[in-house]
Amino acid sequence: MAIQLLKRHFPVMCKFLVFCGLTAFLLYGCTTVTPPPTPPPTPPGHPKPYKIGKNWYKPLPHARGFSQRGQASWYGRKFHGRKTANGEIYNMYAMTAAHKTLPFGTYLSVCNLKNNRKIEVRINDRGPFARGRILDLSYTAAKKLGMIGPGTAEVKIVALGTIAKPKRPGSTGPSYIPGNYYQGNFTVQIGAFSELENAQRLKQKLGRSYKNAYITICYDGHGTLYRVRVGRFSTLEQANKHEESMIQNGFKDALAIAEDNENTTTPKSCFSGPGRRY
Repeated sequence: MAIQLLKRHFPVMCKFLVFCGLTAFLLYGCTTVTPPPTPPPTPPGHPKPYKIGKNWYKPLPHARGFSQRGQASWYGRKFHGRKTANGEIYNMYAMTAAHKTLPFGTYLSVCNLKNNRKIEVRINDRGPFARGRILDLSYTAAKKLGMIGPGTAEVKIVALGTIAKPKRPGSTGPSYIPGNYYQGNFTVQIGAFSELENAQRLKQKLGRSYKNAYITICYDGHGTLYRVRVGRFSTLEQANKHEESMIQNGFKDALAIAEDNENTTTPKSCFSGPGRRY
C-alpha cells in the first residue's frame, strides 16, 4: 500500500523539491551581502586605526583639552612582563594606564570620585574594551586610588600633556606641556632580545641594506633588553612609511616609535622612556 502511494505521488514530490530548490537559489542570489567593515579614513601622519572584534577605534590626534568621566578598572599580574600596545613591557608596579584612543605618552590626572583620591598616570596601552569602562589602570595606580578590592571605580580623567623638561624654576612637581605627537624624534624598532648576540646578528643583517641600524639597551625588571632600531626621522609620517617599507621587506615586527634618546651603552629602565607606539 505504501509503495503504491509513493509511486503515485513521486512525480509531484519531485516537482515540489525542484520548486523549493529554485526558490532557495533565487532568494540567496538576491540577498545583499554586507561587505566587511573597512577602517575609517586617516589623515597622513596620524595614528592608524585599529580593530578589536567587530569595532574600529581611531586614536585621537592630540589630547589637548581632553576630559572624560566613567568607570575605571585595573589589570595586574596576569599581564606583568607582556608587551603593551606601544611596544613597552607592562610593569604592574609602574604608574601607567590603558585608554582606547588617547595618544601614547599622554599623562592623565585621574580622580576617584568616591574617595576623592588623585593620581597621575601615563598612557602606554590600549583598552579597556569592556562595555562602559574608559580606563584600565596598572596595579599600583589602582592601589593608590583605593580600588583594588572593588575592582572598578567611577573616575574623572583629565589630560595633562607631556612632561616639560627641564622643570619650571621653583616647581615642586612635574610641569606639563601639550604634546605634539607628530613631530619630534622617531625611529623604527625591528626587534628586542635578551641576548646581545641575537641583537648584533640582526643589526649585521640590517647593515647589508641599511646604513643606520643601531642597538639600544634597557632593563625591563627581569633582565637587560637589546633593542635593534633603524633610521631616525623628524615626523611620525616618515617613520610610519619606513615601518611599512620594513614590513614589506620581511621585517614583520617593525614598529614606528618615538625615540627615547637613551645612551646606547648604559642600560636604563624600559619603562622610563617614551618609546611610544603609534
